[in-house]
Amino acid sequence: MMMEPRELYGLIGWPVKHSYSAFMHNAAFKHYGMNAVYELFEIAPQDVEAFFKKTVVEKKIKGFNVTVPHKEAAVKYLTGNKSFGVKAIGAVNTVRVQRDGLLDGFNTDEAGFTRDFQEHGVGIRGKSIALIGAGGGAKAVAFGLAGQEPSEIRIFDVDGSKAEALAKNIKIYYPHIGIACVPAAEKLDVPDADILINATPVGMKAEDPLLVKKEWLRAGLFVYDLIYNPAETKLLKAAKAAGCQAANGSGMLLYQGALAFEHWTGKPAPVEVMRKALEGGMRV
Repeated sequence: MMMEPRELYGLIGWPVKHSYSAFMHNAAFKHYGMNAVYELFEIAPQDVEAFFKKTVVEKKIKGFNVTVPHKEAAVKYLTGNKSFGVKAIGAVNTVRVQRDGLLDGFNTDEAGFTRDFQEHGVGIRGKSIALIGAGGGAKAVAFGLAGQEPSEIRIFDVDGSKAEALAKNIKIYYPHIGIACVPAAEKLDVPDADILINATPVGMKAEDPLLVKKEWLRAGLFVYDLIYNPAETKLLKAAKAAGCQAANGSGMLLYQGALAFEHWTGKPAPVEVMRKALEGGMRV
């Protein structure tokens, strides 16, 4: 009896070696007894097109996640269905390969972020939010926030045009939400905010700067960093020292991954199995 060939799934990004996604997805495949594996594909920006048009076909990849810095650039290579989230947000983090080779795109970041936020017991309605970043991950976060009716979202990105484009896009879908782009981190008014979110890669490296001043942080402020490796960035360490409630992006990683698994396989994600695998991987 011939064995079915192993199905290949994975993650593309630059870099991706820090990712824990393989832990949870391979545990989910094992849970269901699937002959499948999840691998990390380190793809430089100039090689994204070749990956979509060549590598996916040659390696017979069934589905993959997309992370920094490709979430926005990857949208144009989707040849199949695009979810409303992808169309509205302008970023994709989950791709499913159809039997005919067409590529469907989804954005599970928004729902993953929203669910994790809810688990931390932090309400968004009526709150003032300072958001650092306007890239692919930040876009999903911003839409997730806007859908919960905060009083205002203030956005800072070193590329001011990206922040302005994000604010303009949110206004199309949520015209009643107060959105402001600011030219510097100092203008985020962090001391008066209820929630501070870092949606940039700044903090992944030990030499990265602290994006806000320590004196801006205070008890009563909830600080959320999408980075999960390292588990405690400079921002989160400073936040905890100031008495803030703080969390990293490991919960968002889990829930967006669970949704991605369901898009690929059609099976309910074994969330607790995936959670334990993530926690185990993070302890290694």
